[in-house]
Amino acid sequence: MLARRTTNGPFLPDPVSRGHQHLLMRAAQAAPSHFNSQPWRFVLIENPDTIARIADISGESMTELIEAGVFFERYRRYFRFSAAEMDERRDGIHIDHLPGPLRPFTRQVFSDAGLKLLRQLGVARKLGEDNRKLVAGSPLLLAALLDRTEYRPGELSAFYSVFGLGAAVENIWNTVGSLGMGIQFVSTPMEIPRQWQAIRDLLRVPENLELMAVYRLGYLPEGERRPTIDWSSRHRKRLSQFVSRETCDVPERGEPEAEEARG
Repeated sequence: MLARRTTNGPFLPDPVSRGHQHLLMRAAQAAPSHFNSQPWRFVLIENPDTIARIADISGESMTELIEAGVFFERYRRYFRFSAAEMDERRDGIHIDHLPGPLRPFTRQVFSDAGLKLLRQLGVARKLGEDNRKLVAGSPLLLAALLDRTEYRPGELSAFYSVFGLGAAVENIWNTVGSLGMGIQFVSTPMEIPRQWQAIRDLLRVPENLELMAVYRLGYLPEGERRPTIDWSSRHRKRLSQFVSRETCDVPERGEPEAEEARG
């Protein structure tokens, strides 16, 4: 689990074996759920035409979000611009890998002037095309859904259902590494309602199911190139930043990992 990774680069073109697909589903099935309700449903997608269409939707969505300034406005709070800032916060994404023309303007990229420059340089289209290629080159997509008889927004059942689906997906995420595979959340279409509906229509999602997420999966190549903008980060908060002892106002002190290494 501590070696878990998100794959931001391409996969091998090899199809994911049916045995591995079913093993991932068995891992998901083993997750806990409220009263053993097992509210999750999954769709395994291998049809190249379906994958290509979802890839188009994903690329179009990324381009639209960045050109409109929505993406960086929505998520700028997560971007860090120096190693020192990253080490202090230990969360978010360290923006140290931008397209060449933008590197001198790293801190200004997410300002209004920076967004104008992004448009002039065609960065939105470049990132959208990168996104499209990554999804299109994935041999397997996985749609995660919830049963609406359990997932009822506004009721406690909705929390329990999302909690259960999260556990099921995390089981999948922790299993792919042992199979020489990678996984990544295909997030941008769900930020634009009409694009998310297009995927719902494509997958023929019935009214009794709610489409919650789409992931891309595949086997990993030997070496991975960093993408145009690398959204990954291995920084994690120190225990004192997210763990308390007895009450919320007493931060946990010490790092057990370091103590075990010394002992």
